Amino acid sequence: MRVLHVIPSLSVTHGGPTEVLALMERGLSAIGVTVVTATTDDDGPFRRFTHAQETEASGATRVYFRKWVDFYKVAPSMGPWLWRHINTFDIVHIHSLFSFASVLAALVAKQRGVPYIVRPLGTLSQYGMRQRHRWLKRFSLALLEKRILYRAAAVHFTSMAEREEAQLLNLRFRAVVIPLAAKAETLREEWQLINDYPLLGNRRIVLYLSRLDPKKNIEGLFRALASVRPEEHNAVLLIAGDGHADHVASLKTLAQTLKIEPHVVWSGDIRGTKKAAAFAAAQIFVLPSLSENFGVAGVEAMLAGLPCIFGEGVAIANAATRAGASITVTSKPESIARALLELLANQQKCEEMGRRAQEFAEREFSVKTMAERLTALYRDIINPQEMQAPWILRNN
Repeated sequence: MRVLHVIPSLSVTHGGPTEVLALMERGLSAIGVTVVTATTDDDGPFRRFTHAQETEASGATRVYFRKWVDFYKVAPSMGPWLWRHINTFDIVHIHSLFSFASVLAALVAKQRGVPYIVRPLGTLSQYGMRQRHRWLKRFSLALLEKRILYRAAAVHFTSMAEREEAQLLNLRFRAVVIPLAAKAETLREEWQLINDYPLLGNRRIVLYLSRLDPKKNIEGLFRALASVRPEEHNAVLLIAGDGHADHVASLKTLAQTLKIEPHVVWSGDIRGTKKAAAFAAAQIFVLPSLSENFGVAGVEAMLAGLPCIFGEGVAIANAATRAGASITVTSKPESIARALLELLANQQKCEEMGRRAQEFAEREFSVKTMAERLTALYRDIINPQEMQAPWILRNN
């Protein structure tokens, strides 16, 4: 089986989507699927990758096309390549909407008679439709994306919550829910992080690890921390992530205003051994997002055995809470504060939730499980007369 993935960018600045695509490539390749990924050379605003146009990574071939502008990540050279090569694949898996790459791939696949799947990446959520170019998205949805979704062999949602939000748009599509995977971090040498940030030593570390973006509700987390009085619980908040300079500056100003600056450590974006060390050193993980179509960092935290606090906008929150792995909170600071106090005051509860979190994540979000589910979907689409997957949920 030959599968083509199309995604607008594989820059690490986009966090979860880039990490998950690499896991998809690795997992599918491991079970014998030939994987090629077409993307742009985007490496964040006003930046481009400098490596060769075609490379090998995660068991797949990646083909990069030069972006002309940041907006819509327009890369015209992708068009001729897709037209020449797309019918050498059995199926096309498109990641994201409202981008040049996704629209182009869907149109070419339709013209060349190759079935395609669309993974919206949270763009069809209420938050996603309201933020960034709201009216342009509405116009584009009516003109282009509506037809792309209708013609898709399946629309790949990563949680029931994401699918239910998309249904509110009254679109017609064939939906399938297949959760994503995350990689377990195995390094347990937390001293590597504490050496760099001595303030973390001998403290109860509450870890936030994700991009710094308004939808993450870090403001609510800061106000919650201020009301908890971290000094009384020997607690410190580790902010592991980066974002737009203006937003980061506003967050640091808020921390000063709330007088919690002595209890907040800013590590910036961390990866590799430092990321693993952060999970090893932490006692609690918190992701209070207003909207999160999946929540890769949350799954990584659960795999590391951490009790979690998830905002109700995090798609995996309800399932994790039912499994006893997390506490789901609203966006309000007082709700986040109650959850923090509940865990900071009860070490036994933390340990029990951490154990359940690890069991839940290992069962539901392994790379092997994701790859097997995707392969079953691909085969069902390619040969529908041989098998009809009962977990495809149709909207008419």
